[in-house]
Amino acid sequence: MADHYEVLGVSRDATTDEIKKAYRKLARQLHPDVNPGEDAAERFKSVTHAYDVLSDDDSRRRYDMGGGDSASGGDFGGFGGFGDIFETFFGATQGGGRGGRPRSRRERGQDALVRVTLDLGDVVFGAHRDIDVDTAVLCETCQGSCTQAGTSPVTCDICGGTGHVQRQVRSLLGNVVTSQPCGSCEGYGTTIPHPCGTCAGQGRVRSRRTVSLDIPSGVETGLRLQLPGSGEVGKAGGPNGDLYVEVTVSPHASFSRDGDDLLATLEVSMSDAILGTETAIDALDGKVDLEIRPGVQSGDVLTIKGRGITPLRGTQRGDLRVGVQVVTPTKLDSAQRSLIEDFAKKQKAPGPQLAQFQQGLFSKLRDRFRH
Repeated sequence: MADHYEVLGVSRDATTDEIKKAYRKLARQLHPDVNPGEDAAERFKSVTHAYDVLSDDDSRRRYDMGGGDSASGGDFGGFGGFGDIFETFFGATQGGGRGGRPRSRRERGQDALVRVTLDLGDVVFGAHRDIDVDTAVLCETCQGSCTQAGTSPVTCDICGGTGHVQRQVRSLLGNVVTSQPCGSCEGYGTTIPHPCGTCAGQGRVRSRRTVSLDIPSGVETGLRLQLPGSGEVGKAGGPNGDLYVEVTVSPHASFSRDGDDLLATLEVSMSDAILGTETAIDALDGKVDLEIRPGVQSGDVLTIKGRGITPLRGTQRGDLRVGVQVVTPTKLDSAQRSLIEDFAKKQKAPGPQLAQFQQGLFSKLRDRFRH
């Protein structure tokens, strides 16, 4: 059997790196894809077996002591059974060879999510916000090249720029060939010996930037607005992801929302409810005049057209609906009580009694604002 050192063309005191370098050179010359001859195939097997033995410290020690030439995985017809795997290397070919094209360092950036809180008044007509976003931005030093100034990525000497290496194993079922990403260049086909010191070879850095946002009218809690291309910049200056802005609308002390309508409650004194009156209330977009007719009842709804919310998709505003709540006085002085008693005697109203059941009355009490 030929001496393994002679097969690889190295001396017996060769270093591991020298053995690896000699194997790479011979593997490129003798690989069946490059040299299809039978003699080359046999030499390729011998070279691979020699490398398997000499590249492993324990196997090489046993071989040097005359203890056999099997690799540490055990002998199986000249190969380590199902576990004796050897690498083969290829030069760069159009299309990246059988392993496929090398993957690009430039990747699309991740999407980002921020949250913004609005007042109900902002929802009526929309609002403008400047939002601070902590995200990844393009490295200004290398401009996404990932390398130091004056340098560039170099072709990987393991895969020859394909980004893949093929592995072959001999089993009882025959030879099985698989392709895997190159571990040296991580499938990129190139390595960066001099990475940018600012971004550590990533082509991007973390930073805070300000995004201007026009929030449309009619938004509601939970709605997400999408800003295409405003998310994180990708690795190696890849395209930006999207930015999503999730809206939360704060509760208002006086108004609530029902679709595009605004709801409010107006407390009316008993005398104003009886006699009627005119008043003005502060709506979200200015003063609103209200006329309270004589005899208004608790639960009645006053509707002001076009003073609600501008819809998200549309231009016609909703309404402002004001529910009346008649306030009955609980503390009267003697003069006031005398007047009320005199009024009751003159009115001669019947005492409290059950009235005819009205489904609509209970619906009004349950939700005075529903249509």
